[in-house]
Amino acid sequence: MGRAEDRRARQRGGRRAAPRRSSGSPSVAGGDPSTTVIGTPSDAVGGRAAARRAARSEGRGGDGKGRIRRLFTWKKILGTFLGACLLAIGAFIALYVYVDVPTDNAAAQAAQRQSNIYKYSDGSTLARDGEVNREIVDLSKVPKAVRNTFVAAENKSFYNDNGIDLKGTARGVFNTLMGKGAQGGSTITQQYVKNYYLSQEQTVSRKLREIVISLKVDRQMSKDEILAGYINTSYYGRNAYGIQAAAQAYYRVDAEKLSVEQGAYLAALLQAPSQYDWEVASATGKKLVTARWNYVLDNMVEEGWLAKSERQDMTFPKPKEPKPTAGREGQKGYLIDLANRQLEDQLMQQQGLTRSQAEAAVVDQGWTITLNVDKKKQAQLEKAVKAQLTSKLDKKKRPVDADVQAGAVSVDPETGKVVALYGGVDYFKHYTSNATRTDYQPASTFKPVILAAALEESARTRSGKPITANTIYDGTSKRPVVDSNGNKVGFAPENEDDQDYGPITVQTAMNKSVNSVFAQMGVDVGMKYVMDVAGKLGMDTSKEQAVPAQTLGTMGASPLQMAGVYATLDNHGKKVTPSILKAAEHNTRAVDIPDPVGEQVISREAADSVTSVLTGVVDDGTAQRSVANNPKRAGQKVAGKTGTSDDNKSAWFTGYTPDLVTSVGLFGEDAKTHAQTKMYGAGGEERVNGGGFPAQIWAAYMFGVTDGDARFDLNTDQGAAVQPTWTPTPTQEPTTQEPTEEPTTQKPTETPTTQEPTEEPTTEPPTEEPTTEPAPTAPTDEPTDPITLDPGRPGNEQ
Repeated sequence: MGRAEDRRARQRGGRRAAPRRSSGSPSVAGGDPSTTVIGTPSDAVGGRAAARRAARSEGRGGDGKGRIRRLFTWKKILGTFLGACLLAIGAFIALYVYVDVPTDNAAAQAAQRQSNIYKYSDGSTLARDGEVNREIVDLSKVPKAVRNTFVAAENKSFYNDNGIDLKGTARGVFNTLMGKGAQGGSTITQQYVKNYYLSQEQTVSRKLREIVISLKVDRQMSKDEILAGYINTSYYGRNAYGIQAAAQAYYRVDAEKLSVEQGAYLAALLQAPSQYDWEVASATGKKLVTARWNYVLDNMVEEGWLAKSERQDMTFPKPKEPKPTAGREGQKGYLIDLANRQLEDQLMQQQGLTRSQAEAAVVDQGWTITLNVDKKKQAQLEKAVKAQLTSKLDKKKRPVDADVQAGAVSVDPETGKVVALYGGVDYFKHYTSNATRTDYQPASTFKPVILAAALEESARTRSGKPITANTIYDGTSKRPVVDSNGNKVGFAPENEDDQDYGPITVQTAMNKSVNSVFAQMGVDVGMKYVMDVAGKLGMDTSKEQAVPAQTLGTMGASPLQMAGVYATLDNHGKKVTPSILKAAEHNTRAVDIPDPVGEQVISREAADSVTSVLTGVVDDGTAQRSVANNPKRAGQKVAGKTGTSDDNKSAWFTGYTPDLVTSVGLFGEDAKTHAQTKMYGAGGEERVNGGGFPAQIWAAYMFGVTDGDARFDLNTDQGAAVQPTWTPTPTQEPTTQEPTEEPTTQKPTETPTTQEPTEEPTTEPPTEEPTTEPAPTAPTDEPTDPITLDPGRPGNEQ
C-alpha cells in the first residue's frame, strides 16, 4: 500500500496492513507472494463503520470539545469579525448619508428657548425666569490669546483633528450603553454641534448623530468658524450665553477687552458654571476652579501660546458680583437657585449628564417647576427675620451691623419638604444664599450628633459605664481630654466664658453647652464613629478628619444640612434629605423626584433619646429665655440646641416641634471683602449668641406656624422630656431622706414614664478628685435652680 493509499485508509478509519510471511497462505493474485492481507473485506468495511460511529460519538459525548473546535475555528472567527466590521462600516456609511447638518442657527436656538415657571406648593406662581442674555460677537473681536484659552481648556488638538475624538467618542458611546453617563472625550467641534444643533440628552442615537454632524461640520466649516460658534453658544452661568454676555456678567467688560487671565477663568467655568462661579462657590468649588484655571494656562505654555515668564506673573482674576436678574428679587432668587440645583442633581443621576450639561438642560428650557415651599410659612419666616434681626441692625450707628448675614431653612420632618427658606436680605444685594452656604461652623449644634453616636454605638465611659443622659462627666473648663488608656490627646477645650461646672450629668452638659464634657465624650465614643454618624444624619463629612477638635463643631455646615440632621432626629432616626422640589415637568423629559425620607440610619431609641435631652436645652438651658419663655409659645413642645462659634463668626439655633424643624444661622461676613469676620457688638449685643437673635427668629416664626397641641412620641426612658417630676406643697415636712426627684413648678414636658432610671452614674474622667456636693436640703415652696451635680435625679447622689 502506497503512502496515498495509507493516508486514505486512515481517513476512512482503517489501518495499514502489517507485512507477514506465511508459506501456507494463499497468494494474492497479481501481488507479491510474500505479502499477505490481514482480515477479510467484510472486516474492513465493518471497521470503517465502527470508526465513523466512534468519531460521531466523540463529537457528541464528553465535554463537547470536538464540536466547539469545529464551530470556533480561526477562519470562522476571522470571517465573523470581518463581517461585523463590514456591516458596521456599511451602517455608518448609510448613517452618514442619511444624517444631514441641521439648518438651525444660534438665533433660532435663542428664539426656541422658553422661560421656566416656578410655583409655590399650592400651584400659585412664584416667578417666571429665563430672559435669554446672548450677544453674538465675531471671532476677530476676541483676542487670540483668549481664544486659545478655550482650546487649551477643552481640546488641545483642535486645530489638527477631524472634528471627533475616536477614543473619547467610543468611550462615550460605551458609557451611554452601560448607563454610566457622560465622561468627557468630546472635541470642541462635538461640543459646538451639541450646543448648536442637538440636545443635552445622553442616548446612543444622539451620540451617533453628533459624530456624523461633527465630521460634516469639520469639512464644511473652518476651525475659526467652529471655535466662534462654540464660544458664542456655550452657557457660562449667570444666565449668560456666549462669551460677550459672559464677559459682561463676570467682569463688566466686552469680550474684546478680556485679559488672558479672565479668558482662562471663563474657559474653566464651562465645566461647571454654577459650581465654579466664584461668588457662590463652596471652598471645594473655589479650589477646583482655581486648579482648572491653572491647568488652562499651563497647557497654553506647553503649546507655545503663552510665555512661561508671563504665566508666572499671572494671578487669579476674581469676578465681580452678578447683576440683578428680573424675577429674582427678594427671596425668589435663592428659591430658584436651590430648585434648579436639585433638578440638575436628578438629571445627572437619572440621565448621566455632567453638571454643565445638566445646567444647560434646565436653564431657559421651558420647565414648570413646583416647589414644596408653603407661601404662608415663607412669608412668616421673612417677617420673623425682619422683626427680630434686620430691623434692629443699624450699620450707621454700629458698622459691625453691616457684617451680619442670616440664613434659615424650615423642613417638614415627616415628608422632608423644604416649606420655607431665607437666603439673605435680598438676592440682588447678597448673591450667596446663606441657607445653603457651608463655609461656617455649626458650633455646639453639633453636640447632639455626638450624643446620638454615643447612644447608637452603645458607647461606654472609661470606667465601663454606658453613656446616657444621666452619666456624670467632669465639666471643668480646659480639662485635658484623655483616651481609653488615660493618655492625654492634646486637646483641652475651654467652656464658654471659661466657666467650670465640676461633675455634671450629660443632660445638664447639653443644657449648658459644656465643651469639656462633649470633647471627652467624643473620644470615649471614638471620633471615627462620631463622624460616621454625622454623615448618616446628613452632614458632609467626606473630607473631614476624625479628630477631637471636631467635637466643637469646627467643620462647615449649612442651615439646609443642619435642618436635615435634626429632621432625621425628629423623624425617629429615618434619614431626611431636605427637598425643595415637588414636581418638574417638561414636554421632552420626565423627572422622577425621589422620596426625601429614606431608610433608618440610627435606631429610633437613640434618636428619641437625643430629642428628649434636647427638650432640656429649651426648658432649662441656653434657649430658655428666647424659646421656652417666649410669650408667643402656645404649649408647643420644643427640642433644640444653640451654637456659638469660639470667635463669634457664627451663631445658631436649630430646633424642632413634633411637626416642623427649622435651622437658623447668623454669619459674620465683611460687607466689602466677604471674608468671615466677628460679630461682637452687632445689634447692640456684647456677643451674638445662639440663644439670642437666632433663637428669637426661630421662636417668632415657629410659634406662628406650628400646632401647640402636638406631642413628641418618644421611645425612650431617659432625658428631660420623660423624667418623672412632682410639685412640692407648702405643707410638706422636710425629712432626713434625700429627695429622689428634682422639684419643679412646671408641668412635665411629656407624659412621665413609670419606670425610673436604674443606671448608676459615674464621674468621667476624674483627672482630679471631684469635690462631693453637700446633700440637698428639703424642697421648699420656692424651688431653687438645680445644683451642678443634679442631685434631684435618681442615683445621682454623691
